[in-house]
Amino acid sequence: MVSALRPIRGVMSEMFTVMNRIPVPAAAASGFEEQFAASMGAHLSEEAFTAWRTSASFRAAHRSSSPGMAGEVESFETVVAVGA
Repeated sequence: MVSALRPIRGVMSEMFTVMNRIPVPAAAASGFEEQFAASMGAHLSEEAFTAWRTSASFRAAHRSSSPGMAGEVESFETVVAVGA
């Protein structure tokens, strides 16, 4: 999960959150966890995340994806009360 907070009107924050749901065979779990952890980063907006997903660095990072491990990506805009 990747998320970033940005202030809105001083008392609220908006968070853009992305979750990846990727089925990983048990035999590949260790290597997948290492590769995924090394590639995680925060994107300050949905636009920045979308730009990254269409970039050459995204394609290079996912070039070695294993067959059968395609997943789903979900994204959410969440408003969080600060100091409530």
